[in-house]
Amino acid sequence: MNDNGDTRDIRGDDGRREHTEHPGFANYSPSEALPPRRSPLPPLHPVTPADDEDTSRRTRVGPKAPTPPRKLTVTRVAAMRGRQLTNKGVESFRRAATADGADKSGLTALTYATMANFASDAAMAVALANTLFFSAATGEDKTKVALYLVITIAPFALIAPLIGPLLDRLQNGRRLALATSFGLRAVLAVVLVFNYDTWGLYPAALGMMVLSKSFAVLKSAVTPRVLPPDIDLVRVNSRLTVFGLIGGTIVAGGLAGAIAFLSNSAGALWFTCAIAVLGAYLSMRIPAWVEVTEGEVPATISYHADAVTEVISPDTKPSKRRQPLGRAVLTGLWGNGTIRVLTGFLTLYIAFVAKSRTEHEPLQQALMLGLVGVAAGIGNFAGNAAGARMKLGRPSMMVLRCTIAVTVIAIIAAIADNLLLAAAAALVASGASALAKVSLDASLQHDLPPESIASGFGRSETVLQLSWVIGGTMGVLLPTEYWLGFTVVSVVLTIGLVQTILTYRGLSMFPGFGGNRPVQAKQEIADATKRARTTEKAAQ
Repeated sequence: MNDNGDTRDIRGDDGRREHTEHPGFANYSPSEALPPRRSPLPPLHPVTPADDEDTSRRTRVGPKAPTPPRKLTVTRVAAMRGRQLTNKGVESFRRAATADGADKSGLTALTYATMANFASDAAMAVALANTLFFSAATGEDKTKVALYLVITIAPFALIAPLIGPLLDRLQNGRRLALATSFGLRAVLAVVLVFNYDTWGLYPAALGMMVLSKSFAVLKSAVTPRVLPPDIDLVRVNSRLTVFGLIGGTIVAGGLAGAIAFLSNSAGALWFTCAIAVLGAYLSMRIPAWVEVTEGEVPATISYHADAVTEVISPDTKPSKRRQPLGRAVLTGLWGNGTIRVLTGFLTLYIAFVAKSRTEHEPLQQALMLGLVGVAAGIGNFAGNAAGARMKLGRPSMMVLRCTIAVTVIAIIAAIADNLLLAAAAALVASGASALAKVSLDASLQHDLPPESIASGFGRSETVLQLSWVIGGTMGVLLPTEYWLGFTVVSVVLTIGLVQTILTYRGLSMFPGFGGNRPVQAKQEIADATKRARTTEKAAQ
């Protein structure tokens, strides 16, 4: 903190930005702060009544084991054992969700809301799988293919260029916006229940997917505001993803599948509605300090390298400034965007391949989709788990390696022309996507000043969504021959890989959006170059 009480941009003697506090740090007592390098010995007799209470609280491991009944039977023993295992599981989950001080910083509340978002998406996918995935086959019904394209691609196309920047600039009401994204999904789920076999299905499903992607952009901007003191953003984002996959996608998706099997798709939609209502409640449980955005400087991808833009008066408001992304961050964006092209392509392409090659064999369709889906799930989980434990000294190099791996596996899949290599591509792409995203998060946290980190995360998320659009569009429009589809996507990946390498080396194929910029760029004034040119023309 400087002499004026400002904690937004603190630099050490070596010029590097030091760790700054968010409003949630007030919840941590001084005793929980990191110890000094040389701490004094503790007193000989430190026990006090208050300490006794704290000690008993800390040593309380979990729930008390249930008292066994007087008369033991197999049924009673099984029930008692089931309750005991359930209690232990709940307690283990609670400890994991609140680890590293997450309950005090507000990260636990955001974790629960993120799990609800994953769960809502999984339940909706189960409820609408038969209609959206298998009602449109390439070459069978062009109208259905067009509708499928609108439903699956339009949300990302809307989020990336339109809604994403708007949500990124949202300075107040972020918790309410998160809750609203859930509340509207609950309403649309009810609409879907009564319009499952009509044209009303398509706009309602489109709205739910747009709202889901809106939550992702908002979450990226909120996450830096709930960061505990002993954990960085890289591990926080990996933790959120792992909790979402396990507690949301796997558990809620399995429950939705069981409900759909026992009743019908309407039952799964009612389950989706209940999850959305719960998600709205959990979003409002996020601490109020995520609304504190005073002094935030918006991040921008473009870089002008103009002296006019970098002459900033001390009186210039933070909202009028812009923080260009540095070279390492931009390398991460190009690499992650390239990888997302392949993940978006595989997500939709395999569904059409399964439909076209196993027209009247639903079991084989399910096996094909299941093989690729399991491979993608394993890769995603392994990538996030590994990324949370890796020490990323050079994150941009990790992104570059992941991009190379994805491009190589796509070329191999094009040559092999079979399902097994397509599943291998899904495994590598999902794992590389997770590792590259972790590396991008590390670059954002290290290279951006504290006042621009939240905006940088929001902007990066919109770029990744747009990259998914490109790959998903290719997956819908390309023919269902493996070699042809993977050949076309390999060409696009090669272009992205070349741009990533050039950006890493300080060059670019696209002026203003490449690596010809410093690792940590200086802040600029919004539209300063444009105003300067206008003034020069007026003077002439």
